[in-house]
Amino acid sequence: METRDAGRSPVWLLTAWGVTRLVLLLFVLKVLVFPGPDVTSDVSVIYRDWYDVLRTGTFPLDDVTWQYPPAAAFAVLSPALLPFLEYATAFFVLACATDAAVLALLWHAGRGAGRSPRGAWVWVAGVPLLGPTVYARYDVMVTAVAVAALLAAGRHPRVAGALVALGALLKVWPALLLLGMRGRAPWAAAVLGGAGLAVVFAVTMPGAWAFLTFQRERGVEVESLGSLVFHLARHFGWEGGVLLNYGSMEFLGPYVGTVGTVSLGLSAVAFGWLLLWRLRASRSASSRSAAPGFAAHTAADAAFVAVLMFTVTSRVISPQYMVWLIGLAAVCRCFRASRMRVPVALVLAAALVTVLEFPLFFANVVASDPLGITLLFVRNGLLVAAALLAARALWRGTVSRGASERPGQFGRPGRLRRTAPADSPASAP
Repeated sequence: METRDAGRSPVWLLTAWGVTRLVLLLFVLKVLVFPGPDVTSDVSVIYRDWYDVLRTGTFPLDDVTWQYPPAAAFAVLSPALLPFLEYATAFFVLACATDAAVLALLWHAGRGAGRSPRGAWVWVAGVPLLGPTVYARYDVMVTAVAVAALLAAGRHPRVAGALVALGALLKVWPALLLLGMRGRAPWAAAVLGGAGLAVVFAVTMPGAWAFLTFQRERGVEVESLGSLVFHLARHFGWEGGVLLNYGSMEFLGPYVGTVGTVSLGLSAVAFGWLLLWRLRASRSASSRSAAPGFAAHTAADAAFVAVLMFTVTSRVISPQYMVWLIGLAAVCRCFRASRMRVPVALVLAAALVTVLEFPLFFANVVASDPLGITLLFVRNGLLVAAALLAARALWRGTVSRGASERPGQFGRPGRLRRTAPADSPASAP
């Protein structure tokens, strides 16, 4: 028993977190120089300019790079909490503090029967794989809200729903977390909370929803799955090119609109599959007389699958999107019964390749040279494989277990395996 407790000691975890995060801070504070383009300019220039505008009580109406829901103003204005620090420094410190809060949530969630500290280790190891970009964007703050929502879903569904609403108004994608949450309470709380907050923004700050127009006019970003078509086409005489468009490097030219439409179509197909899964899983759960088909880990697994699907089908795959996936992957690994082990490993591998394609060899990516194309093929291929395997595992775990399995068992069809009593909706943190 002492050996097991020692293995679960947070000392090594905290040491690893402290060392890696110190290095990240040294990079964003430019005490150490990270190779490649400067990733901190978004904070020191763009966020800083938005901060000045938001403090006047309006959104950046004339800035097409503002492509975020209204609650993003909270993140941009957050350095005001540390008025004794320069804006960028305050932002980086708050990002690190948020990182620590996520670790605390995951460590607490990983304790007890049916739980695992591996979730906390996924976060500790996964975040630094992305390099200083993690602290130079506000996505770590959005991810913290999403992690808190998933971990609250079992015992506090209304709190979970309210957190989903806040997350969705920070950066839209946390709305997908509702797909795996059981019962009406989180959905009702999310709708009421989101509607209330949206009305407040619409009434008090002009331009709250201008970002919708800016998003609609985007092209195909050079790191997305669809961009691979144009990276290859440039070597066969394609007449388009890469330009800074709406704040990111995007392909513009012939057939870009077509590829963008196909990407949106694939996102629609992914959403249709998720709705079908939800209906079938709910029906499967209601047909069982004992334990429900939705276990404590189902919400996390479903959220991970949903965000993976929308990431790979998006017209844009920015490096900071990987922060979302690492956070959701960490929540999945807090549950021993989660089926996402292999997809989580693939996402971590994709994070490592991501830091190679941005910022280290981003010039090669923009130039569509063999190294840049190879890195994108590997990174995006890992994400596609993770999405397909994760979707298959989710379906088999909640829909296709077969009549031969007794309720509450989550092994392969025809095989019996006992699920730890603690891994139930009632015991979720």
